[in-house]
Order: sequence, then structure tokens, then C-alpha cells
Amino acid sequence: MTRVLAVDDSPQILATLRLNLRARDYDVQVAADGGQALHRAADWHPDLIILDLGLPDLDGVEVIRRLRGWSQVPVIVLSGRAGSKDKVDALDAGADDYVTKPFGVDELLARIRAITRRAPVDEEPPAAQIGRHLVDFTRKTITGGGDGGGGGGGGGGVHLTPTEWGVLELLVRNPGKLISQRRLLAEVWGPKHVKETNYLRVYLANLRRKLESDPSRPRHLITEPGMGYRYEP
Repeated sequence: MTRVLAVDDSPQILATLRLNLRARDYDVQVAADGGQALHRAADWHPDLIILDLGLPDLDGVEVIRRLRGWSQVPVIVLSGRAGSKDKVDALDAGADDYVTKPFGVDELLARIRAITRRAPVDEEPPAAQIGRHLVDFTRKTITGGGDGGGGGGGGGGVHLTPTEWGVLELLVRNPGKLISQRRLLAEVWGPKHVKETNYLRVYLANLRRKLESDPSRPRHLITEPGMGYRYEP
């Protein structure tokens, strides 16, 4: 049974989360502040944490930073802070996804399912299916493509630059996870380039053109405006 720790200072939200998650056979514990959250995470070892940012003792971003000192447990931030800076700060601190209040239970459950079924974070994938293409990260080859997908006339004709491979690998290593612009730029281009968001627009457009069946309506390489990108298998 998947163990979920829900952290929020609102008793009503905690009750809603507990009721809906238990009804779907999740094992649930709750915490009302950051200190409780860290203690329960250490003692109970949840498989997933749902975390509010506006906690009474510690800011949620600080809770994430402390968690990441010893745990890679997936974290979905659930917060009424709609500003993109708060989202980016949470993602850069180590959050895996972000849902804005007021939230739909169905959307939150879908995010939970996506995170809990994905491969462990940062494991190198041997291969991934993107549109009509099979991308082999071990051999650095792309096969498939058939007759007219976004890959430019067959798998044999699809070639990625080293930088394109770097962007794609980071996304695919973390299926379903929102990867911030800052992290992509730091890991692929280096920390001196974390403000060069125009690089990402260009390279993601190239990857979609080469790999997606319909680059104008991508199914796998998704943009979250102002925040980052995610790979959806």
C-alpha cells in the first residue's frame, strides 16, 4: 500500500485529503506544520508527500530543502501561492510537482499516480517511446518514425545534437516530473547560463519537431509556462 504524508495547516484540507486518499486504498498520515512533517517523514518513510507552502512554523520551501538533505521522497506542493516565483523556488528546492489551490481532487490523484508509478528519479533510461520513435539512450540512436511523423522522414533520418540529447535525457530520466528551467539550464549548459531561458525554447522546439507526431500539439514534451518542462510517457 502506498504511504502518503499530507502536510497542511488547514484541518478541512487535511480531512479532504485523508478521506479521498483512503477511499482509494492509500495509507495516509497527516501533519499540520513543517516540524511535524519532517519528524513523520523520518519515522514513517512515506512514499509521497503532499506539502502546503504556507505552514505556520517553517516555509514549505525550507521543509523541502531539509528533506532533500537526507531523502528523495517525491513531493507534490499544494499551495494557494499562484505566483510563478513560488513555484520555481519550490521546484528548485526539490519538489516534483505543483498543484495550485483551489484544486480538483481528480487532478491531484492523477499527479499522484503519475509520480508513484514512474521510475526512480535520475536513473538513466535505456530507451523511451516518443511519438513514433524509439529513443535509445545507451546507443544514442533513434528508430521508427514511419511515414511522416515529426521526426523528419523516418527514424534513420533523426539525429540529435549532444545538447539535445542532454535536455531529452534529463526529462526522460524523470517521467511525469516537472523539471524547472533553472535545473535544465544548470545541468545541460552549466550554472553560468541559468537565466538563458531562450535556449530552452529553441531546443524544445527542435526536439518536438524531430520526435513528436504533431509538434504543434506535443503529447510527450510538455511546457509548463514560466516554470519548466516535463516528459509524459
